[in-house]
Amino acid sequence: MASFNLLLLPGDGIGPEVMTEVEKLVRWFGKASGARFETERALVGGSAYDAHGVAITEDAMKLALASDAVLFGAVGGPKWDKVPYEHRPEAGLLRLRKDLGLFANLRPAICYPALADASSLKRELVEGLDIVIVRELTGGVYFGEPKEMVTLENGEKRAVDTQLYTTHEIDRIARVAFDLARKRRNKVASAEKRNVMKTGVLWNEVVTRVHAESFSDVQLEHVLADNCAMQLVRNPKQYDVIVTDNLFGDILSDVAAMLTGSLGMLPSAALGAEDPTTGKRRAMYEPVHGSAPDIAGQGLANPIAMIGSFGMALRYSCGLVKEADLLEKAIANVLASGLKTRDIAGPGTNAVGTTEMGDAVLRELERLTA
Repeated sequence: MASFNLLLLPGDGIGPEVMTEVEKLVRWFGKASGARFETERALVGGSAYDAHGVAITEDAMKLALASDAVLFGAVGGPKWDKVPYEHRPEAGLLRLRKDLGLFANLRPAICYPALADASSLKRELVEGLDIVIVRELTGGVYFGEPKEMVTLENGEKRAVDTQLYTTHEIDRIARVAFDLARKRRNKVASAEKRNVMKTGVLWNEVVTRVHAESFSDVQLEHVLADNCAMQLVRNPKQYDVIVTDNLFGDILSDVAAMLTGSLGMLPSAALGAEDPTTGKRRAMYEPVHGSAPDIAGQGLANPIAMIGSFGMALRYSCGLVKEADLLEKAIANVLASGLKTRDIAGPGTNAVGTTEMGDAVLRELERLTA
């Protein structure tokens, strides 16, 4: 019997609520799949700061490093707006990404037919949308040094963030994107700003080389990142896999998220390098949505993105592909039945809460396997 260690980091805001629904599914798959899931919990973000004065403790980091996969909820909220910058809730997330070496962020954007009318775009533009944004996650402007804010002699303040990339960082994320495209529709769009940024010039050069050397069978398009954002709104289905840097990936993935109708719908995976001995990758899975403090504790949150993130863990960290497909089918069937949470329900539509949606997915799994 295969055994997997999962670390659950619910975090802040709606994180604990949506994680509760995932825990039900972890238990169900533990019985239905023949695999055994061992779970541990720890604090991260604002909840960790309240308890320990840091965004994530050393003990929690040890658990993360020892796990087969980390399931992460959400962090942050106005309660922690005034904490020291190095201890802000988001610092816990950034440390997890950095220390686990999670350089490849996979953000699928899928528009289910039942939700096409929830998108801000016309149905014909988004119905059937299925794209993946591959975002480099441990380099770029979020981590580059120097990063500082200083007071000048004339009393003005100057803030500096450094955009920094190396050949190796670009090479490895490009290979992830091309590998993924081969399993999909064999198309990659590489987005950067080579017209005004030296890192964009290097990005373009490295992606072009990797393509020519190892992936010439994959269709490659280079697109400026600002144009890519426009194209995602104009004609999103022209894309299959989009590979881009940390900053542009952050922005483009949120644009893609709204094409599907709601941030509450989208999962993500953050993957590390493949271990040459075991073939395993360190990984963390999290919904794209934030902590949504305005609805936290009210049972209104959409758990689909968190549930989908667990599905990606089944696929990429556990190798349980059939189980991942089953979970995706259950989600699609529940949505097709008309069940919707508040964020995707249209005017005059009765919306269900977090627990009801999670229970509906569980019932559909039981029906599909009966």
